[in-house]
Amino acid sequence: MFFDHLVLGATGEFLNIGDILATLTIFLLLMWLLKKFAWGPLMGIMQEREDLIAGEIGTAEKSRQESQKLLEEQRNLLKEARTQAQQIIENAKKQGEVSREDIITNARAEAGRIKESAVQEIANEREQALSQVREEVVALSMLAASRVLGKEISEEDNRQLINETIAKAGDVR
Repeated sequence: MFFDHLVLGATGEFLNIGDILATLTIFLLLMWLLKKFAWGPLMGIMQEREDLIAGEIGTAEKSRQESQKLLEEQRNLLKEARTQAQQIIENAKKQGEVSREDIITNARAEAGRIKESAVQEIANEREQALSQVREEVVALSMLAASRVLGKEISEEDNRQLINETIAKAGDVR
């Protein structure tokens, strides 16, 4: 074969075309075998690994979103709790103010009732004192009149005289 040996220049080295074709054939056969038996399964494993990582990333993203949602819910609950606590405090203040006003109103009413009772009691005591003074005035007047007249007045005349004197004393007042 003429093409089995080619000369490579002035040094006199030969290239063996049969060796090149055999090496090339073996190389292509090896590449085909690697593709069929090694590259396919390797790519399958790599694809599985990629799917697994993508799934874990998706799960992590879901978890992050759920965590964010839960955090937001917790913040809302905390805000709501603060609002409710503030409302409770405000209601307690209002109740305290209403109770204070009720106590003040009741105390004023009680003070007014006690004052009115005291005024009534003073008026009753005054009337009793005036009545006793009238009786003493009548008794002294009768004693003075009986001495002046020099005689005793009958019980009936005495009563009539007392009533007239009391009526005149009431008119003068």
